[in-house]
Amino acid sequence: MTLQALVGFGMIISVLALVVPSAAQEVIGVEHWVEHDGIRIYVWEKYVSTPSDKKVVVLAHGSATAGKESFDLQVPEKPSYSLMDFLSREGFDVFALDTRGFGRSTHPEAHMTTQQASEDLNAVVDYILKLRGIQKVNLLGWSWGTQYGGMFVMAHPEKVEKHITYAQMHVDSPDLARRRPKVEAFRKNPYVSIPQAGWKPRFSSMTPAAANDPGVIDTYAQAAAQVELKTPTGPQLDMVTIMPMLNPRLMAVPVMIIHGEYDDVADLGGLLPFFKLLPNQYKRYVVVPNAGHMMHLQKGHRVFQREVASFFNAP
Repeated sequence: MTLQALVGFGMIISVLALVVPSAAQEVIGVEHWVEHDGIRIYVWEKYVSTPSDKKVVVLAHGSATAGKESFDLQVPEKPSYSLMDFLSREGFDVFALDTRGFGRSTHPEAHMTTQQASEDLNAVVDYILKLRGIQKVNLLGWSWGTQYGGMFVMAHPEKVEKHITYAQMHVDSPDLARRRPKVEAFRKNPYVSIPQAGWKPRFSSMTPAAANDPGVIDTYAQAAAQVELKTPTGPQLDMVTIMPMLNPRLMAVPVMIIHGEYDDVADLGGLLPFFKLLPNQYKRYVVVPNAGHMMHLQKGHRVFQREVASFFNAP
């Protein structure tokens, strides 16, 4: 088991005409900036040849690294690990945002929240809809991105063609249970600094070493340490205090739930009840072997990529 400033929707939106071709794959990258409520949101776009007349995919990152580092990791001599490059070559126009508090976007002094991230996503989607002259986008949320992405889907189903919820946590997720004792530390500190070595354990957790590529882990850790100089704790605070954040009955669009067999956040027991309550009967539940929570950067990534493209391409 699927370039000018514009003013609209109460926000200022702009695009920086920085075009970066990926020579080996002939994929073009463009930086955008979206401004709303005094927040500047960075958006990274990739496509092949031209963005015109293509299905649009928006990628919502998790609680650790921002969009570009999560979904467009460029691993030396191993180009298959970039989800954005893969989807671009499959014919999609692909966008990945950095919510507030992450990457290049505005870092508020106080805690940021999952609700605010969903509002950032809404502002970015409105920008893309106007930029491309379309009515709907396809959305993929990873980990914490399933939460603010899901909130967006519940609030604005008319803007979403299909939704993929990848590595979605639930109230009884084993990894969330391990985080709950840290709740007071999350409340006290809006941000934490993670050393380069600290980015690597997420690849192991419940996942055997055979499912990982050490070169990919090293590249990810280097990229994360360079961009995420301070990481917000707001997502962690929300995940251990206000779960569940989603109501499956309010997610009216076609949905695919997908996770790796070794994921320490997403599992059949916790998510099948959620899946059963999804109202749109065009839905898929997929478990990918040889992968865990970092599936798009693990050995099962090719199966994951094909499942994503298949669902978004289906009529």
